[in-house]
Order: sequence, then C-alpha cells, then structure tokens
Amino acid sequence: MTPADLTFDQQHIWHPYTSMTRPLPVYPVVSAAGCELQLADGRLLVDGMSSWWAAIHGYHHPRLNQAMKNQIDRMSHVMFGGITHPPAVALCQKLVAMTPDPLECVFLADSGSVAVEVAMKMALQYWHAKGQPRQRFLTFRNGYHGDTFGAMSICDPDNSMHSLWQGYLPEHLFAPAPQCGFEDDWDEMDIVPFARLMAAHRQEIAAVILEPVVQGAGGMRFYHPEWLRRIRKMCDREGILLIADEIATGFGRTGKLFACEHAGIAPDIMCLGKALTGGTMTLSATIATRDVAETISNGEAGCFMHGPTFMGNPLACAVAAESLSLLEESHWQAQVLTIEEQLKSGLRPLRDCEQVADIRVLGAIGVVETRHPVDMGALQAFFVEQGVWIRPFGRLIYLMPPYVITPEQLAKLIAAVAAAVENPAFFRR
Repeated sequence: MTPADLTFDQQHIWHPYTSMTRPLPVYPVVSAAGCELQLADGRLLVDGMSSWWAAIHGYHHPRLNQAMKNQIDRMSHVMFGGITHPPAVALCQKLVAMTPDPLECVFLADSGSVAVEVAMKMALQYWHAKGQPRQRFLTFRNGYHGDTFGAMSICDPDNSMHSLWQGYLPEHLFAPAPQCGFEDDWDEMDIVPFARLMAAHRQEIAAVILEPVVQGAGGMRFYHPEWLRRIRKMCDREGILLIADEIATGFGRTGKLFACEHAGIAPDIMCLGKALTGGTMTLSATIATRDVAETISNGEAGCFMHGPTFMGNPLACAVAAESLSLLEESHWQAQVLTIEEQLKSGLRPLRDCEQVADIRVLGAIGVVETRHPVDMGALQAFFVEQGVWIRPFGRLIYLMPPYVITPEQLAKLIAAVAAAVENPAFFRR
C-alpha cells in the first residue's frame, strides 16, 4: 500500500469505534498466515486477537481455502427462499449434532448481531403465537450482544458504547452482574436480586438472554457456572425462554465446546457466530428447540418473519462446515488447555504491577484489567513495535489467540502485555 492509499483511508474509510475527525492510526496488513499478520513494510505481527475471536485455526489454512475454491466453482450465492443446497445442509447437520440435544432447528444469518436479533424475534413471536404477547427481556448488566438496535437494547444500558442511545431503545430488565467468579465458592446471595427481578416481572418476560460464563466486550468478566443452572431452573419453573449468546464463547474458547457445558444446561435458543466461520466468510446461526420452532410456525403468521438476503450463503456455509470438521478432527481441547496454562503462568505474576487491578484466565482467554483506561493509540503503536497485534479497550488488555498458536508466539504476546503494564504512560488517569 502506498502513502496515498493510507491518506485515502484516513480521509474516507470509517473504521469501527473510530472518529473521522481524530482517527486512530491504522496498520496496513497485506497478508496473513498461521498466527501472523504481515504489514506492508514486511513486519510480522503475532495475532493475539484471532480477528475478533473468529480465526481459531489461524490464517491461510489450506483446507479452508480449498473449501472456498471448490464451492466458488459451483456457485457463490443463491437465495435461500424456496431453495436449499449441499453446503447449508452439511453445515446444519454438523450444528445440530454438535450443539446440546434439545436444539435442532437452525436459522442461518450473516453476523453475530443479526443472530441475536433473530433470537429476540423468535422469543417475541413465540409468545405472540401462544396468545400471550410479551415484550421484555431479562439480562445482566455488563453484558454485550451486538451493535444493531435490538441487540443494543439488551447490552448494559450505562456502557459507554451504547449509553448514547438511551431513550431510543426499548427498556428491558437488567439484573446486577454476577459477582461470584468462575473459580470462587458459590455465594447463594449473589443470585437473589436476579431472582427477585424475574419474580416481579415473570408475566412480562419473553426470555432471559445472557452470555454464558463469560461476559465478553462488556467487561471480559467470568462468572460462576452455578448461575446458569439456577437460571435454567427458574426459567423452567416460570415457563420463560432462555437464550444463550455463545457468539464469543462457542466452539471451544472457554475449554468446553460451548460455555453452557460448564453448567451442564441447554438453552431454548442459542446464538452462534465468530469461530463458526473459521475467520473467513461472515456467517451466524440461531438454533432453537423444536417446541420454539413449532409454536412459532403454528401461530398467526404461520412462519418465522425473518429472511436475510444472504441467508445460507453457499460460500460461507461451505467454509464454515469445513472449519467445524477441522475443529472436530483437531486436538482443540489440548490446545486450549495448553494456552490456558501458559496464560496463567505468564499473566498472573502481573497482579503485582501498580497499573493492574485484576488478572483473569479461562480457556484460551487471558484478561488484564487495569486501574485506568488505556491510551488506545499509544498502546496499539507500542504493541506493533513489539511485533504483536493486541487490541485493548477501556481498562482491558486481553488475549484470545488462535488455538494453533505456538508457545513461542504466545510468550511474545505475554511479554508485550507485561512490558505495557509496566509503563504508566500508556494509561489515562
């Protein structure tokens, strides 16, 4: 890329969560392979982000590339209304087989946020079909479910990403975020406010929606699996649907294939994305129980009222199905455990640093919570100088590397984080 290309980018291309008047620097990537990104100047960066948690097999994987090449010679796209095709069938067969048993009806969409919108619409239409319209959702504070309007309405209402939209969004029910950590002893009092809120509004609630075990972009917080068991029982008792947003946690990231497995529960609706794609073509899936699907289908509308143009895109389905095959055939459990152990041994000593408030590790997720917000531009530049790609935000510096990362590459990421938290210049007081 030329300097003129970068100037054009700065002046005309709007990057995520970035100002057009005070844009952060962008780094031109010209290729990617394995766990490394190559910049235009030839420098290689070890990727600690898996491209926002999606590229679990790394980049330029020959089997994923071949799956796309094979499919594009047949057809790149065809509408899904009234049509099916082998890649969609193969992918959905895998999803039904991999997800908890009650989930068996798959709705394909094109992004994680849309998967959440679909799940919410399913819950609303489910209750409409039952002749008991319900329009509210119960969730936790500190949650994050996406950037479209429905998804934003169930994100933390005071989070800086979405507080701007107060007054425009439907008002849902927010229980205090779990305080009982993943490795803590269970505290019965932790769930009392949630239980009271559900009891007070049980006739209004269409569904409980939550990120199981790991609250992602809302704070990278890990909570006790007992929460899921108790909420599943409460939802069963009250006849309320349970939606699990596994977009960030699905397909092994927490050490289980799905985070719900830490509690041994199954939701009524599950949202999947990110790692589903293997980091290639955008795709998501919302999977529901037979009861949810049939109740909606037997209602007034006679069908589920949603249909994205690129639903079931053959290219995306073909590569996603191959990515799931690759996952099934790999030793992902051992890979994630190895990453977890190295993250614990490498990051936990940083607890003694003045800038560090907390260290959290679960599966292939390592989080350093700092006492003060990071200076994004300065810290990003430092990481690039160190030969790593890490994208911090707020008071969080975190690692979610590809499962295929080597110990040497992960050590380089950890060393860069350790060096960063020793320098107060990277934090805003």
